[in-house]
Amino acid sequence: MKKAIIGKKIGMTQVFGEKGIVIPVTVIEAGPCNIVQVKTKETDGYDAIKLGFGEIKDGKLTKPAKGQFAKLKLQPKKYLREFRVSNIADYVVGNEIKVDIFSQGDMVDIQGISKGKGFQGVIKRHGQHRGPMGHGSMYHRRPGSMGSTSTPGRVFKGKKLPGHMGCQTVTIQNLEIVRVDLDKNVILVKGSVPGAKGSILKIKDTVKAVK
Repeated sequence: MKKAIIGKKIGMTQVFGEKGIVIPVTVIEAGPCNIVQVKTKETDGYDAIKLGFGEIKDGKLTKPAKGQFAKLKLQPKKYLREFRVSNIADYVVGNEIKVDIFSQGDMVDIQGISKGKGFQGVIKRHGQHRGPMGHGSMYHRRPGSMGSTSTPGRVFKGKKLPGHMGCQTVTIQNLEIVRVDLDKNVILVKGSVPGAKGSILKIKDTVKAVK
């Protein structure tokens, strides 16, 4: 991986392409981020960088966090995220990463926390079909068969049942960057990305470079 940055989801809108086709896009505030830590195979067992994004008041920091940023002589950052990198020599603690690392047409993977839906049934949670809705039917929106009776006499692990939906780490791969606004540190990504408005995203080079 060569490019990585932390972003904040602003919302969705639409833009017109070169041929006049409407393109749904997600507006993301990407950076600026500072490199807070550089991890190497010699010290940590793998190569990675830790980026900081967003301003935070000193009064809301813990003493260890204050000491860390004071030692690095950096403005404290609210969000910290780690990215694996291929060439660790290209990164130096304290350097700033801006949205200009990306350009129009780049393909990226975006990771975020999906929206929480609370407790949901199998129809909404897993997309299962319902039964007949007539009065004589004793089965409408229930999960269905729990499996065999005497053998094995239990419900198998992994059975799709009602439960908590959302609030999971989701990654969408191979998204195209439609536009890059260097003045506002904003990128427009084709399609939707995980999370609600204002949620924090990890943006990096795609692992599947297929358009």
